[in-house]
Amino acid sequence: MSTLEMIQVSSSAILAVGYDAVTRRMKITFAEGKTYDFCGVPEGIFKGLLHAGSKGRYYNDHIRYRYQC
Repeated sequence: MSTLEMIQVSSSAILAVGYDAVTRRMKITFAEGKTYDFCGVPEGIFKGLLHAGSKGRYYNDHIRYRYQC
């Protein structure tokens, strides 16, 4: 399994995000320091998170509770 490259983001809720387009696996490191895996994530959702004005709101609206591994 390859190591995901984590991209630091500007957000009060999220520190960094990583994505593997082949496996559709995403990792999110939250401000409190915990990192979680999300499975079956479409690439558009990952890109949407990267470009969202509010990463925390985007996470709550489009990712949270949807892509459990």
